Amino acid sequence: MNKLQWKMSLVLGLIILSIYLLYPTFDWYLKDAPEREKLEAMKMRPKRILNLGLDLRGGTHLLLELEVDKLGKEEKLADAMQRAIEIIRNRIDQYGMSETPISRQGERWISVDLPGISKTEQAEALIGKTALLKFMLVNNSPEAQKVLEKVDGLNDLPFDKEGKPIPEIAKLMPKNTVLVKGKSSREEGVTQRKYYVLDADAPITGAYLENARVETDSQLGYPEIAFTFNKDGGKIFESFTGSHVGRNLAIVLDDIVHSDPVIKNKIPGGRGVIEGSFTMEEAREIALILRAGALPAPVRIIEKRVVGPTLGEDSIRKGVKAVLIGFTAVLIFMLVYYSMGGFIANTALFLNMLFLVGAMGYFGATLTLPGIAGIILSLGMAIDANILILERMREEMEFSKPVPMIIPMAYDKAWSAIFDSNVTTWITSVFLFQFGSGPVKGFATTLTIGLVIGVFTSVFVTRTFYDFWLTSNPKRLRI
Repeated sequence: MNKLQWKMSLVLGLIILSIYLLYPTFDWYLKDAPEREKLEAMKMRPKRILNLGLDLRGGTHLLLELEVDKLGKEEKLADAMQRAIEIIRNRIDQYGMSETPISRQGERWISVDLPGISKTEQAEALIGKTALLKFMLVNNSPEAQKVLEKVDGLNDLPFDKEGKPIPEIAKLMPKNTVLVKGKSSREEGVTQRKYYVLDADAPITGAYLENARVETDSQLGYPEIAFTFNKDGGKIFESFTGSHVGRNLAIVLDDIVHSDPVIKNKIPGGRGVIEGSFTMEEAREIALILRAGALPAPVRIIEKRVVGPTLGEDSIRKGVKAVLIGFTAVLIFMLVYYSMGGFIANTALFLNMLFLVGAMGYFGATLTLPGIAGIILSLGMAIDANILILERMREEMEFSKPVPMIIPMAYDKAWSAIFDSNVTTWITSVFLFQFGSGPVKGFATTLTIGLVIGVFTSVFVTRTFYDFWLTSNPKRLRI
């Protein structure tokens, strides 16, 4: 009796825990859409809720290509791809979109799904920036001034298609220097852009960054980006600024000079600011990207696809309808064919669904249509296990054995078949998760978790219910 009480307490505790874990999800999706969007903009979206995938919620799908020809000579492609994926994931996570499906496709492509983002420009700005931060000295030599005078006299851009200075500019460039453009400005309806000749060496880069945050200029109130180097970077920065007092230091982000302040004295502590004509949104975005790190090479978007929220709502409606029809048909069949045994199996099936969705909500998983298919298959495996047990019970009843013997014998004899079918399916789902991507991985995830929970509810939970039934009124037990 003590053992049975322990089992019943465990089942009841899991039911209460699952309801508790699902409450934030229900509370979130019962809110009006404008209220949810407002909370998301304020980054107040709960973390431990069941997220809807791109096919259910709508959003943007991007296929990115890593420009491998721009990798460093010592950089391996596999390592660069892994680092690029992690950096893109960090950028998106800091932006407030967790559990975003990001996966490698083929040799040098990365697939990114952004549920809820329908403006591709926003997604491209967030992901595509290289965020390569360099600190380079401005070359103010007479030769450099001649280059800038020549550039100002050109009607066209001073760069060719590959981004290199055109021949008539290249021949004037001093040795070990590069021509870099500054941020464009618009004055009296005319777009103007300044150019800089910089020393090619960049002794310190964003690789040494420890943190970047947005601050407000104390004099004019403009937003600026305050940065902090790590210990090694702080020493290099202090030595570098101390050796070049009086020169202009260009702060270059993604090959664009954002500011070129004069080094007035040695800067200790590895701290500084990036000034420029930033809007608050631009400053936040740059700080976010700098914190996440620089991509090992540029990425370019070769495919973009927008899934509208209307299509997502239609998928949800039809998916829910299909699940309800199938679920109801199974419940009715079990009740009609197996009577009270079917009722216990149906109860276990409800608990299976509750435990599974509760677990997914706790881990903040993303639910997609393939994921729903995985849930349905795992529920089918769970009800199949109950049918094996019930049929074994009927076989034992034909020999007129007492009920207290029938139940344990049925579970013992059905266990090998239940174990075999679930383990073989679980092995398949593990391989799908390991080698699949995107929708396939979502299917494998829900199937893997669902199989484990299905075995628990089909064997442990139903056995607990039968034991409780036996102790309360064994004579009324019917299969």
